[in-house]
Amino acid sequence: MMTEATPENSIYTIGHSNHEFVRFADLLKQHLVTAIADVRSIPYSRRYPQFNRRELSEALKGYDIAYVFLGKELGARSSDPACYRNGRVQYRRLTETTLFRAGIDRVLQGSQRMRIALMCAEKDPLNCHRTILVARELIRLGKTVNHILADGRLETQEAAMKRLRERLGLPEQDLFWTQVELEEDVYTAQEKNIAYVDKALALEAQEAL
Repeated sequence: MMTEATPENSIYTIGHSNHEFVRFADLLKQHLVTAIADVRSIPYSRRYPQFNRRELSEALKGYDIAYVFLGKELGARSSDPACYRNGRVQYRRLTETTLFRAGIDRVLQGSQRMRIALMCAEKDPLNCHRTILVARELIRLGKTVNHILADGRLETQEAAMKRLRERLGLPEQDLFWTQVELEEDVYTAQEKNIAYVDKALALEAQEAL
């Protein structure tokens, strides 16, 4: 089910994927986005240099779309060793850091003045931390999140999680689990699939066994 929420309470997300810049900008304008918050930890792309931080920021000016880099605050690759377990980022630990909280606050404050889209690289929002990490926290704080898909449609966070549940083969109902617990299970399962792994930290953890 693809539905659009009330714009005044919405934050959007988008993946630049392999779009040409003009197509990417058109998707943003289609949904009246006025600001991009880049949540890539590394804001560069060898294959698609039009989405390098400097080039993208400059190009967006021609469409009256502001750009801010929030990869240090809201990126998937934390520089804090305390956010890792056996080399893998733990999203819950990440959300508790001062840096992450500061990033969320900037998005919330900015959304009062502009229509913001969180941008990462992945085409499908289910495969990206913008959905499993950042959008999850925004939903918890009472915001509505809509994902701009590659074909221009909008997918709500609720619809995205329903699609993910079906993809993972997880139940919609359970006699012993609440709906909140079932929802947490979906997020946890996908986090294990996509969370960043620091190879050096993983090796250290393995050698310490």
